[in-house]
Amino acid sequence: MPHQNPMKRSMADGTNSEAKRSRYHEEPSRKIYSSDAEEAAKNLLKLSKSDHQRIPNFSSFNSSNGMSKHTQPANAGSIQNTVKKLVIKNFKEKPSMPANFQEVTWEKLEAAVDAIHSSCAIRYSLEELYKAVENMCSYKLATGLYSQLMSRCQKHVRANLGQFLAETLDYEQFLKLIDNCWQNHCRQMIMIRSIFLFLDRTYVLQNSSILSIWDMGLDLFRQHIISDKVVETRTVDGLLRLIERERNGEAINRQLLKSLLRMLSDLNIYQSAFEKKFLDATEMLYTAEGKRLVQEREVSEYLLHVDKRLAEENERLLLCLDQSTRKPLIACVEKHLLENHMKFILQKGLDQLLDENRISELTLLHNLCSRVKDGLKLLRQEFAAYIKKTGRVVVVNPSNDPEKDKDMVQQLLDFKDKIDFVITKCFGKNEKFINAMKESFESFINQRQNKPAELIAKYVDSKLRAGNKEATEEELEKLLDKILVIFRFIHGKDVFEAFYKKDLAKRLLVGKSASVDAEKSMLSKLKQECGAAFTSKLEGMFKDMELSKDTSHSFRQALQQSESIDMTVNILTQGFWPAYPVVEVHLPSEMLRFQEVFKKFYLGKHHGRKLQWQPTLGHCVLKAEFNDYTSRKEIQVSLMQTLCLLLFNDTDELSFSDIQAATGIEEVELKRTLQSLACGKARVIYKIPKGKDVEETDSFRFAEDFKHKLYRIKINQIQMKETKEENASTTERVFQDRQYQVDAAVVRIMKTRKTLSHVLLISELFNQLKFPVKSPDLKKRIESLIEREYMERDKDNPNLYHYVA
Repeated sequence: MPHQNPMKRSMADGTNSEAKRSRYHEEPSRKIYSSDAEEAAKNLLKLSKSDHQRIPNFSSFNSSNGMSKHTQPANAGSIQNTVKKLVIKNFKEKPSMPANFQEVTWEKLEAAVDAIHSSCAIRYSLEELYKAVENMCSYKLATGLYSQLMSRCQKHVRANLGQFLAETLDYEQFLKLIDNCWQNHCRQMIMIRSIFLFLDRTYVLQNSSILSIWDMGLDLFRQHIISDKVVETRTVDGLLRLIERERNGEAINRQLLKSLLRMLSDLNIYQSAFEKKFLDATEMLYTAEGKRLVQEREVSEYLLHVDKRLAEENERLLLCLDQSTRKPLIACVEKHLLENHMKFILQKGLDQLLDENRISELTLLHNLCSRVKDGLKLLRQEFAAYIKKTGRVVVVNPSNDPEKDKDMVQQLLDFKDKIDFVITKCFGKNEKFINAMKESFESFINQRQNKPAELIAKYVDSKLRAGNKEATEEELEKLLDKILVIFRFIHGKDVFEAFYKKDLAKRLLVGKSASVDAEKSMLSKLKQECGAAFTSKLEGMFKDMELSKDTSHSFRQALQQSESIDMTVNILTQGFWPAYPVVEVHLPSEMLRFQEVFKKFYLGKHHGRKLQWQPTLGHCVLKAEFNDYTSRKEIQVSLMQTLCLLLFNDTDELSFSDIQAATGIEEVELKRTLQSLACGKARVIYKIPKGKDVEETDSFRFAEDFKHKLYRIKINQIQMKETKEENASTTERVFQDRQYQVDAAVVRIMKTRKTLSHVLLISELFNQLKFPVKSPDLKKRIESLIEREYMERDKDNPNLYHYVA
């Protein structure tokens, strides 16, 4: 076949070229792969087209023993039937490994490894050395190569051990020496691995039981150097001494510490060789330090010291220690500096920190307590105890000193603001601390029954009175909100209601309310807090005042044609307002006539009602002339003061007994009334003899020479000042109301249960009643109800009650 030889020759050339390129490969004789056969077929097609100018139809390639055949198409009847063959022969001889190849190559590699170990220059290029390793692996000499390399490295590592056994080195020199050895070893193993990289990526990867070259180097260093008992002990002890010095405030070589600790981690002996000893040393240090410093230092100083220690240990963890040590190390510090002494720290210094309002230290204390088990719980308990102790000092007044009671509410508000600020700024508005604060306030404020409620009502009165210019409307609104918070803690809210109602009545009747909006705002807050039933009477008082204005306006219009009477009357519904005692006084005939005129007008519109005049609540404006009628003034006084002053229209001087007989005013009230007129700032009458107190033997003379820069002068209405009797009367009315509430509760419970034991009935009453009450008082009310036949005792069991329908 004319074209067979050129094709054969071409393929043979290609085969020889391939053999030259890979003469050290494992198979010197190989067959053409499918891609080579395909290429040969294409070349054959080209030759056939050029020589015979015809296109055969290849239906398939059949390859056998390196031969390729062309099959002629079945329908090619007109085409000459020509068969061409392609013959590919194997290599004539198998390539052989050069003589002494293994020995020569290893000598070259060994020299390079020794040069690296001795830090000398390598005679051969790295590329040449890498190629040598690759060739040895190709001839399946990898196992021996790995063993020879490991043996060589092992010999070098063993040779380094001796320098560490000398006892003349101190611990820091020893650490520097071993660190230097370690750094050199790592650098050398990196260089060796770069040369033997082909071995590392082929032979080592294919054998899972064999260590990589880098791991082999670590293993050798661990076995022959660091695992030596002397070396390991001196290394670990040296590291512990370095850390101890740093904890004592000395400057150390932190880079050396960091490098050696990383070495222990890389060698996988950090936990076994170092960590346990380190934690033991840490525990010993901080146990002794905690016991000593917690006694010697102030709590604030000790807390700062603990915070500093924690910061130091965290920094050491970040820069030097292994992260596996973080949890046990921090736990050790927290336990021996905080947890073991937490109760002592709180008992020793929390009260002082709170008294002095040490915000930064309290914040730090909270943060430190949150790090230990039950730390916040202990802090919360001591915090609550402080609130109770401090609040009790404010509220309880064993001597009943009125001056101390005078400032109680303001002190409570200031104390509450202080505690709120601490909870917000220092304790992160922790809900449990807020609840502890509420429970503590409720506990101490109710240790003194009734008085806090009374004083809060009077404090509100002082802030809502006209003339209180201490605060703007916005500030007053905020103050009322704060007062309401204190009010929530009080159990006896009915006491507050009674005194608040009495003071509100005074403000409304005398016109001393600072702001109607503020009054209604406070009323709205009380309604929201206690319900509509609590404020129904107070709302009725406002309604009476509004109706009274309309009534007075109608009264003036009705009298315009007949006579002019300048009189304002407030019609008060008896059930809404406080109970005022009926006082009989001698009114002038003009006043009596005015009363009759109004009574006729009012009863003409409202049939079946009864009017009862209250002279103690009235006030008047008098026109007076002084200095021989040259000085005219208007004097705003109470009705009692008016009765006294009108007597001086007929005479210039009167005795105490004359005034009492003419006015009919009770002796004590008369003394206080005359004292306000003769001993105050505006003295429209003179007392004879002079003095601050009024006696029954005194006489009084009209102050003809009275002078004042104002035209209208207001003389204090001392009849509105609360007396002990009024206070006792208000308290007594509260107790009476409570009795009715107790009776209603007992009947309500018995009506539901029908039969109930004494113990269960008392328990139910304590749960239902909203004010403080004692068991003996409840027992008295039960006896009263039995007498009135609302319930009865069981005949066989006196501690069992039955409801009587």
